[in-house]
Amino acid sequence: MSRIDETFSRLKGEGRQALIPYITAGDPHPDHSAGLMHALVAGGADIIELGMPFSDPMADGPIIQLACERALMAGTTLRRTLAMVAQFRRTNRNTPVVLMGYLNPIERFGLDAFAAAAEQAGVDGVLIVDLGLEEADSYLPVLTARGLAPIFLLSPTTPLARMARIAEHASGYLYYVSLKGVTGAANLDVAAVAAQVQALRGVTALPVAVGFGIRDPATAAAVAQIADGVVVGSALVNQIAELAEQPEALPARLTATLSALRNAMDAR
Repeated sequence: MSRIDETFSRLKGEGRQALIPYITAGDPHPDHSAGLMHALVAGGADIIELGMPFSDPMADGPIIQLACERALMAGTTLRRTLAMVAQFRRTNRNTPVVLMGYLNPIERFGLDAFAAAAEQAGVDGVLIVDLGLEEADSYLPVLTARGLAPIFLLSPTTPLARMARIAEHASGYLYYVSLKGVTGAANLDVAAVAAQVQALRGVTALPVAVGFGIRDPATAAAVAQIADGVVVGSALVNQIAELAEQPEALPARLTATLSALRNAMDAR
């Protein structure tokens, strides 16, 4: 059983939902990322999504776009991102790490080389935002052969039949995008999300994590009532931006923010 599967199985037995924070690798500087990952775990993270910086993050709003710019300006590459995961793994062998990003950096790295390096670094899953199901056949066997769970996005506009097809090719969990828009949007309709998640549960047994638009403890608690996992990204990345010139203050800030989300989810 993979680390992702073990995590969701344990949480299900405890009657809890996964808290899945996202940060961009190398933001505000590559030297800080492994420490920030540990700070997220200290705050209650069950799975970490680590963004692979890219110059054209088309599904992301301005907060994460600027994070990618900061990371790239600081010299973050995909190879350095994998080194961050390896550094994190020196003292944390249990928390799953999912790389999230776009296809171009992986293509430039080389798919086979990337999969091998990701496995060696201790990556558990890969979510490639712009990899459609129709183009995935040549990628998925390479990833799964290295123990990397292919994780897919589903959106409010994804037909149920297509959701079922995507679920057949996915593993780990499914990431349901809670709204029509980019990361950081604020118009979350929990009732609408609940209906879609319920429909999705009818076509797959995979855990369903919900992200986009979750920015505070109250929203996290509401989503935890309907999903198996709660993904929080832009709210954390915005805090990193606010303290980019004071990186020594970041670990405590992220731990406190995530602890508040975790407590709200567990107290619902």
